[in-house]
Amino acid sequence: MAPIKKVFDYIVIGGGSGGLASARRAASYGAKVALIESSGRLGGTCVNVGCVPKKVMFNTASIRNAIHAAKHYGFDVEYKGFSWAHVKKERDAYIKRLNGIYERNVEKDNVEYIQGFGKFLSPNTVEVGDNILEASKILIAVGGKPTIPKIEGSEYGITSDGFFDLETQPKKVAVVGTGYIGVEMASIFRELGSEVMVLSRSETVLRHHDTIIGTNMMDEMARIGITFAKNSVPFKVEKIENSEFPYKFTWKSNDTLHSDNFDCVLWAVGREPNISGLGLEKINVKLRKTNHVIADPFQYTGVEGVFALGDVYGLAELTPVAIAAGRKLSDRLFGGEEFRDSKLDYETIPTVIFGAQPAGTCGITEAQAIKRYGKDNIKIYQTKFSNMYNALLPYKPMTSMKLIVTLPEEKVVGLHMIGRDCDEMLQGFGVAMKMGATKKDFDNCVAIHPTSSEELVTMR
Repeated sequence: MAPIKKVFDYIVIGGGSGGLASARRAASYGAKVALIESSGRLGGTCVNVGCVPKKVMFNTASIRNAIHAAKHYGFDVEYKGFSWAHVKKERDAYIKRLNGIYERNVEKDNVEYIQGFGKFLSPNTVEVGDNILEASKILIAVGGKPTIPKIEGSEYGITSDGFFDLETQPKKVAVVGTGYIGVEMASIFRELGSEVMVLSRSETVLRHHDTIIGTNMMDEMARIGITFAKNSVPFKVEKIENSEFPYKFTWKSNDTLHSDNFDCVLWAVGREPNISGLGLEKINVKLRKTNHVIADPFQYTGVEGVFALGDVYGLAELTPVAIAAGRKLSDRLFGGEEFRDSKLDYETIPTVIFGAQPAGTCGITEAQAIKRYGKDNIKIYQTKFSNMYNALLPYKPMTSMKLIVTLPEEKVVGLHMIGRDCDEMLQGFGVAMKMGATKKDFDNCVAIHPTSSEELVTMR
């Protein structure tokens, strides 16, 4: 059977957040657009095995936490457990509904959705099954996938993707990795009652974030009962037959081997670009050592008509970043002269971690500020307090906040906080920072009392 040839203005390879946003925006300008997705589920990592189902599980854990706090507020409430299977069933149904909404939106916007694996034949030609698609502009938005360590028995562990396939709640979990994914998964498991050990290559967690976040997050994780194997690396996993805890996990610390048995080992050691089989070598797309696609601030790869964004691009690997970059790219390519300079500014991007306590960060860390501006040219404001929610509780999880400003104008270049509701209060401060707010601007804003956010405009 001869291949079916179709011609488009724009081909998008990858139906995740960035690809969807770019395809739909291009179609809104009248472009003929093809969207290729191999998984059969639109929405990418975020919708299917990332942000969205993770937030459902964070909310589940938060409800358990609230039940335990309720008695201190006078409620006659007893925690009798919960059904992991029920939550999974309802969560999966919710995600399936979202998949359907994305499909209907794509159809409504006249984007041709093609299910299958796309690979380059040339810079303007993509093969998908029996289809040959041509376009003068092609976007690579295939996202990333979890990295699995190259150790003996690694196949016995699961990744963050596999977390959402679990039919029952594990009793005893080893989480390997202390980036935001590892921290979030470990915290959810523990809050819902699993025994959890976290393996860290260093002394702390979230080491790429400001120290105020890593230090306080680790304290809170320990408070809720998570244990840590610090300065350690995974060594091997062995299967034990007919055991309640069927995986013997061995790790190495200072040349000494340690081991324990678990019923779940979760790899959270990073993510990598999902480029296998795309045929990028055929069209001379250049890659970094990490295999991320090299592209300029306009998402251009250097190969005529070929662009890249999102996790495969590797700069600020966040769903809203991919969406914003995708829309701005399509504005420039199809929106006319007024958008000829349209590109995403990757500076000062707010983001949140849903760990044992939610944490928010925007701008650069203290260490980055010192390196960029010099220690004598910055000033640090910080505070630590207990949220009023804890007033009647016997335990007092702390909220910590830090502002980093440049001298002499005291422009705010870094904002970092961890504690109850920090996830919901960051967005507005992100707008202020994007507008170039100074400490004086923060000071001139009247505080909302009693809230935690008032602390950010009353620091001295």
